[in-house]
Amino acid sequence: MAWQSTRNPTAIAFGELEGSVLELTKIKEKIFSPQSVLAELQSAQRLQGIAIDGPLIINNETGQRACERSLSQEYGSRHASCHTSNLTLYPNAEGVRISTELEQRGFRHLGQQGKKWQLECYPHPALIEIFQLPERLKYKKGRVATKREGQQKLADLMLGLKETGSIELSIPDHLRHFFDPEHIASLRGRALKHNEDVLDAMVCLYMAALYQSGHLQKIFGDIEDGYVVVPDCGNSP
Repeated sequence: MAWQSTRNPTAIAFGELEGSVLELTKIKEKIFSPQSVLAELQSAQRLQGIAIDGPLIINNETGQRACERSLSQEYGSRHASCHTSNLTLYPNAEGVRISTELEQRGFRHLGQQGKKWQLECYPHPALIEIFQLPERLKYKKGRVATKREGQQKLADLMLGLKETGSIELSIPDHLRHFFDPEHIASLRGRALKHNEDVLDAMVCLYMAALYQSGHLQKIFGDIEDGYVVVPDCGNSP
């Protein structure tokens, strides 16, 4: 989720999981506003689970949520600490609004496999675990060339999940341009940011597939005061 989604867009990746194969079926990019996000989710047939990059539960007036503190303690040395979420900074957080609406539609926080569920995830530590990286993959900040290079590395890692992932990732030809190094090298400005949004959405989709498949997870925090789910791929079956 964009922190201010009426001004900045987000993206959603849709997929279908059959056994240990995750097929990417659709990418929706340049989505503005919580209402538009909810409308896109509402239109999805047989939607089972949703992984969202953004705070879904915020009860603390100031400071960080407990889940943000504990996650940062584990991943801070690998440059993957959390941003701060509280009611003073975000009194009407859009992620919370979306999550509350999803709950009303039957998507329970950390729900069981076979039932509708939603979860909060965070791409930086998720990527560290999925690909066993020594530190955060740098594709969001810095000079244009640095961001392009980071996106190319991330795209290459995602494409490699077809052969090496705990869950095989299948990407249809008409969506492969988002992962193409030459295409990424041609992007700048908003176009480069839109591609970053798509890659983030893909991390969320893969995270959702791992969760649905029952792979081991690290859960920081709880559903009372906020949580973040990180895959425990180093120990997954």
